[in-house]
Amino acid sequence: MVVDTFSEDKPHSEDPPRPGDRPRPEEDPIPTLRFGVNYTPRRGWFHSWHDFEPEHAREDLTQIAGLGLDHIRVFHLWPLLQPNRTLIRTSAVDQLVRLVDIAAEVGLDVMVDGVQGHLSSFDFYPEWTRSWHHRNVFTDPQAIEAQARLLRALGHALADRPNLIGLQLGNELNNLVEHNPVTVEEVDHYLDTLLAAAEEGLREGQLATHSAYDAAWYGDDHPFTPEASARKGHVTTVHPWVFSADCARRYGPRSPEVLHLAEYGTELATAYATDPARPVWVQETGAPEPHIPAPDAPGFARATLRNAARCTTLWGVTWWCSHDVDRSLADYPELEYTLGLFDSAGRRKPIAEALAETITELRSEPVAPRPRSTALVLDCTPATRSVSGPGGEYFEEWMRLRKEGVRPAVVLAQRAEDEDYLSARGIEELIRTP
Repeated sequence: MVVDTFSEDKPHSEDPPRPGDRPRPEEDPIPTLRFGVNYTPRRGWFHSWHDFEPEHAREDLTQIAGLGLDHIRVFHLWPLLQPNRTLIRTSAVDQLVRLVDIAAEVGLDVMVDGVQGHLSSFDFYPEWTRSWHHRNVFTDPQAIEAQARLLRALGHALADRPNLIGLQLGNELNNLVEHNPVTVEEVDHYLDTLLAAAEEGLREGQLATHSAYDAAWYGDDHPFTPEASARKGHVTTVHPWVFSADCARRYGPRSPEVLHLAEYGTELATAYATDPARPVWVQETGAPEPHIPAPDAPGFARATLRNAARCTTLWGVTWWCSHDVDRSLADYPELEYTLGLFDSAGRRKPIAEALAETITELRSEPVAPRPRSTALVLDCTPATRSVSGPGGEYFEEWMRLRKEGVRPAVVLAQRAEDEDYLSARGIEELIRTP
């Protein structure tokens, strides 16, 4: 067994082949991985939608394209798009279309999130969902239909744009659960209804997706479930943040637990899918200070990309985020101010250079990643899924194996005896937690 060396100077990023890894023919090309960034406008953050300036957007997107990234994820604000339950503002939709067109002009594809919803610790609700007019956004039939109407409108307005990747329901909608109580069954109905609406206007090959923050994977009895994330929509999206379950503080910013977190999240998501080949999109990951100190951010970015790229189901990685929040804006958590690849003056940061270099290297890789022939069996219930999160017994056993040089897949206990399923994933050996 090969054991990788960890040190403060050399992040744990790659392993040599080990016995049991199934080889791939040398002529197999590496899958075309997508690398992008979540777009946070430099001037005015998302409040810039109130007075959208195309030339400011063009400047930002040109900087992003200059890093060699191929796509962005964009967010309009729900109250501006749909200020009344039966009113969708044409001018706001037109702003979004214009941004997608500007992205095309600089060579970027675009994923559009529809219902915002939650962004960087702020929640944006239209007034028709609040106060005297309060409606639970997940369970009220008229609120659900209004959101479906918005997604249909966005799909029909955007679908003919050749650079549109697709339409996502919204950003981490499960962040809204605290003020909108909901059951698992109600979440399933909500997601099914909105995904169907999103798909209505899209063309073949465009994606309809949804996203959730890590409570969906690690939170005991959270109403958004791993199954919903891994089985609804065209791809599975994961947001493996190092502050979730205090991962970076628990293990250290240069620890293998941190540097392999996106890889682990991808493998965990693959286990919950019914289709063994279902793509997984690392849709948000970033280097939040102080969890990842600024000097460690470039190494963290390199290791995160390289480790995730060795998952056979990976669709791509979309970094959070493009530009720092300007400190003239108040009331953000401290970590939100420094997450950008560019600072608030538009200057490249060292992490941007590290990402650009690593992406260039990955695109030149000669062969695809090897299937993982060894898997660690995950046996948990909705009430005990925290075992698979940072600090949990399963998580720590997976990371122990990873540090020893094993590249473990994840298999759910209920699939551990399914020989056809295991064969489809290339799994030949199962390990069970002590």
